[in-house]
Amino acid sequence: QVQLVESGGGLVQAGDSLRLSCVASGDTFCISTMAWYRQAPGKERESVALIDSLGSTNYADSVKGRFTISRDNAKNTLYLQMNTLKPEDTAVYFCNAVRRTLRSRCNLFDAWGQGTLVTVSS
Repeated sequence: QVQLVESGGGLVQAGDSLRLSCVASGDTFCISTMAWYRQAPGKERESVALIDSLGSTNYADSVKGRFTISRDNAKNTLYLQMNTLKPEDTAVYFCNAVRRTLRSRCNLFDAWGQGTLVTVSS
């Protein structure tokens, strides 16, 4: 199984930058896709950015051009570089790791971290 721990959240002003990190442990060689989700008060959890095992990325329209997702497999770490932050980016950010296809020695899973709070003031 896989465990995830996020860090890097905090209180910043609009226009500032933050870099979130997510450290994975356990059966990390089984991870296919990693992603960042966020949930703001009164809203449903939404996908922010995704990166697959080949490095292909996908972003929500609201963060394109401002956020960058990356992964360092040697360090088992996922990153989210957030630039030009806006008040509407305020949310709890969650790290996600999944495996949805069969592979020898790997279970299928959908793992989540505990979340890290990002607050952007205007």
